[in-house]
Amino acid sequence: MSPFTELFINGKFVPSSTGETFEVCNPYSGAIVGTSASASSKDCKDAIEAGREAFKTWEHSPLTQRRDIYLKAADLIQSERYRLKIFQAIQEETAASIDLAMMNWAPVPNMLRTHAGLLERLKGDVYPSMTVPGAQIVTQPRAMGVIFAIAPWNAPVSLALRAVSIPILCGNTAVLKSSEISPRSHAIVVELFQEAGLPDGVLNFISMSRESAPSLTAEIIAHPAVRHINARSDRVGTIIAMQAAKYLKPCVLELGGKTPAIVLNDANISEAARSIVFSSMAHSGQICMATSRVIAQRGISDQLLAVIKSLIETLKAGDVGNDKSVALGALFNEGSASSVVKMLKDAQEKGADIVTGDVSNIGAVVQPHLVANVKSGMQIWDREVFGPALVFTVVDSIDEAVDLANDSDYSLSASVWSKDLAVAQSVASRIYSGYANINGPSIHSEPIDGLVGLGGASGYGRFSVENFTHKRVVITHPPGRKFPLVS
Repeated sequence: MSPFTELFINGKFVPSSTGETFEVCNPYSGAIVGTSASASSKDCKDAIEAGREAFKTWEHSPLTQRRDIYLKAADLIQSERYRLKIFQAIQEETAASIDLAMMNWAPVPNMLRTHAGLLERLKGDVYPSMTVPGAQIVTQPRAMGVIFAIAPWNAPVSLALRAVSIPILCGNTAVLKSSEISPRSHAIVVELFQEAGLPDGVLNFISMSRESAPSLTAEIIAHPAVRHINARSDRVGTIIAMQAAKYLKPCVLELGGKTPAIVLNDANISEAARSIVFSSMAHSGQICMATSRVIAQRGISDQLLAVIKSLIETLKAGDVGNDKSVALGALFNEGSASSVVKMLKDAQEKGADIVTGDVSNIGAVVQPHLVANVKSGMQIWDREVFGPALVFTVVDSIDEAVDLANDSDYSLSASVWSKDLAVAQSVASRIYSGYANINGPSIHSEPIDGLVGLGGASGYGRFSVENFTHKRVVITHPPGRKFPLVS
């Protein structure tokens, strides 16, 4: 019998109040790998109310209590018990490889310990008033209330954890909405915090079918107790931002990417090629910061293209769970695979060259592709692919490379390759992206100052203490003040 994922409301795992469920299928095989409760409107309201009630005490909880919970959670998730649970859920729900599952699990203990150290940022300031003699000013970062966090499926444990970790650390409570693709993987985060001692109601978990998600999500955003929304979905990010704007609620939206890799004439070609192939093909390209566009200076373009081609041709997509010769898993559904193939065909029709790849899909499986002579105006240049397709274009000058890198509505990440660090730093500073990696993979972010989009299709905001707190001011006035109008 396949596993059943329940809702988690006010410290208890419960089925949907209506008994509704939905099936979860493996993207490669189509086999049912689980069933999940599908939340009703009542369940969503109950989760929000549980968070509102818990906020009354959690906001004032000792910082040492929060620290101890996070350190215990870090120790727990590092255990073999959690590792096996995470690997099984991720591989079954998302058809991810062992390597991708490892990338999803291995950084998490350090992330939690790093977040525990951020409690220092919750300290306030005390200083004398600049305008009222004898008055004292106290400023303090204070929690907002209930945070609505929408987790993505593609890195389900680490990204669900990041969606709620810093908000909760700051004294907020949270309602975590899972993706319908990976509810069991997302629920592991709830199990972890519950076992680590997080009080009831601080973290609540809801899952829902794809059909019911739009209306229920709108209800949650509209609820007056929900003070902040965060999401990581290019597909729905704009809709969420518009709904939140109706109620003047802040958002953190880490959405899509179209990451450029600029490779200059003096770059280490072997290192650049290996990094680019890893960053473009990991998880079959289903990572927001995956390298999507290679912009190479002409002096090294032929050699770089040949090395990238040879590396990509060693990779095969298919059944990563059972075939050891396969490195890349299926895309998250057949519709996504068809969309990738449609972009490849559009590029072909507009003059691009398919260097390697068969421009087809079998179900949700797309083999790795390398496409040259790609230009602006082709779908594969302009839009996020979210699949194993890397495009390659050649330029003569650095200025041309920077212009092409910035020829995008996306602004999440970038990489620059050059042996001259001064030149590389200058180029990186000119690329309009939240993150720029010099001589390193684009799939990288730090646990404190993580990825941030600069607007457009990449969204905006950072998962930081500052984004999940308000700075509140208390002024203590001296006695005996005189005022106009009254004596």
